[in-house]
Amino acid sequence: MPKSQERCQEIREETRSKILHDSMLYFAKNGFAGTKISDLAKQIGIGQGTIYIYFKSKEELFGEIFALANSSKDIKDLKMLVHLPIPAKKKIQNLSASIMTKLRQDEDYAAKIALNTQMMFEKKDFASAETTYQSELYQLTERIIKQGQKEGSVVEGLPMKLADYYWGVVYLYALKKLFTTQYEMISDEDLARVLLKDK
Repeated sequence: MPKSQERCQEIREETRSKILHDSMLYFAKNGFAGTKISDLAKQIGIGQGTIYIYFKSKEELFGEIFALANSSKDIKDLKMLVHLPIPAKKKIQNLSASIMTKLRQDEDYAAKIALNTQMMFEKKDFASAETTYQSELYQLTERIIKQGQKEGSVVEGLPMKLADYYWGVVYLYALKKLFTTQYEMISDEDLARVLLKDK
């Protein structure tokens, strides 16, 4: 008995979603340059030709994965946090708690962090330090840092460099989540301490 058109469409969407999800983890672990479609197909357990049915090239697949990784929800949440009428110390504590909770519970979130950082280094459009510092994520974090420096709760230093340092620590623990099975995740307080002055 032939499958209904609706069921065929569901199967196509499920296959496409599986390719995107599993590829995101693979790209995060291997980088764009280190990924071959043949190896990726083997790793995720589908035929290489199946990937090309859904995506014309490695670049197209990576572009879609990158679009997924650049969830506007994370930026929207950070914008809301920036605009809350609370001290910067509390904003940094809230941000750190949110990030560490996601890192502990969600391998996809770790993959998104790793992919976004790798994009800054691998793609021509993201090759310069200026581009890194123009990212909305860094700019919003910089605003919280500037507020905290005015309030006296955040360490001294160039705010953008401190934002880079903060997200660098997040990136390190995202990689640990992806690459190792035995690792100790830092606490929310440890991450916040990257920016906050000692009491």
